[in-house]
Amino acid sequence: MPHVNYRSAGAGRTAVHYTLGALTADAARGHEGDVRRVRNLLLERRDFEALNRCASAVAVTDRFRDVIRTFGVPEGEIPAGFRIESSLEPDGLLSVDLVRDIGFDGNGVRRPTGVVYSADSANPYEVAPVAGLLGNLTCNPGIVYDLFINNPEANVGRKFHTLEEVMTELGDVLGPGCDVSVEIENPFEPDFDKILDEIAVYREILSPYRLVVKVPHTGPVNAGNVHELMSGDRKLGAHYASPSTPDAFRSHTLALALREHGYRVNYTLMFEPYQSALALQAKPYFINSFIRHRLSQARHVRDLVASYRATRDRSRLEQLRTFLVDTDHLSASGGDRELIDVLHYGEDLVSYRHLNDAEGWDGLDAVRHNLRLLKQSHLPDTRLIVCSMEGANYRDLDKLMTDPEFADVVDRLVITAEPEYLARFASANQVVSYQRRFMNAAATAPVGHD
Repeated sequence: MPHVNYRSAGAGRTAVHYTLGALTADAARGHEGDVRRVRNLLLERRDFEALNRCASAVAVTDRFRDVIRTFGVPEGEIPAGFRIESSLEPDGLLSVDLVRDIGFDGNGVRRPTGVVYSADSANPYEVAPVAGLLGNLTCNPGIVYDLFINNPEANVGRKFHTLEEVMTELGDVLGPGCDVSVEIENPFEPDFDKILDEIAVYREILSPYRLVVKVPHTGPVNAGNVHELMSGDRKLGAHYASPSTPDAFRSHTLALALREHGYRVNYTLMFEPYQSALALQAKPYFINSFIRHRLSQARHVRDLVASYRATRDRSRLEQLRTFLVDTDHLSASGGDRELIDVLHYGEDLVSYRHLNDAEGWDGLDAVRHNLRLLKQSHLPDTRLIVCSMEGANYRDLDKLMTDPEFADVVDRLVITAEPEYLARFASANQVVSYQRRFMNAAATAPVGHD
């Protein structure tokens, strides 16, 4: 079948593209093959004209060559997960570099949307169907061990036995364009060198370009009391809002130390907006907004407070007090807290989380807050991960993505969930209705119909 030349039919428009390969400057000796990988890089006209006057030769950086070597990239290609940057040296050498950026597909082309999708999983079988759509994967010990390695239904045939084996497989499945956030197993380890040794294993498996170290907030938990969470009633005697200063900032200090050793950090366990500005001081690559339990807990608190206000039934406050202890809003000793204090705590929580106004009715007040913080930050590569979703959270988040207020930071938003959860929003009821119609129509087509 002949192809239609739409331009000859009057469709389309003329556009002049200026490429790196069109510069009069030649590739520097020994850089010819690598420079060919970026020869089709588009330049603005003014940049093209300036470089034609000033650039004497084109070369690539050592990092550029290391990226190509690390991922075994085919001739003429640039791997996904990197943006192309260049700088003009004083001697006229135009030096081209590759900078890690999960907002880019292969060959320096931006991903289809500013929002990057991520998955909470350590199951290679679960990740494989969605791997090509992801820019990040998050793992923690619970996901790796409880949900995969020690789960015979997921770890088919018990093929995988160690976290290292799982990370190797995930790296192969995901390819170079996807970051992998791996959580340190003991954030209370006093020997920082041991933490570095642990991380070095994953650095070797994933490369420094893909590895992100996941550091959890620790709050009042420390090496001396963490055993309370693993024995007896598993309640912590200390209150979350009364930590010692060293305990409160241990995870911040750890995150900053890892950053200073060249690691990108996913700073996790962030449930309240007030955690974020302090977290940003540790220069993380990712901050987080957990929304699932935060929203459902707040709604339960709101309902109990409203029920008490309507009925003056003290049992509602007693239920609230029990609930606050169970969910660690109150410490283990909070069971005898005065009911009036419990009421005020509940009312303050509902107000702070904006459950009764447009800012937080959907549970996304922390997301809005954190995106505004990123607008004001001096960390241009830091992104916000929205995680721990359930129910209609994604639909509300999808609406937030189109809010004009956040148009300038939507490319710093990462949405992560279990692949099974994201899959729910890849379809709609009428997909089934129309497929029924189409497939039945096709099935009744005359024999020999082309």
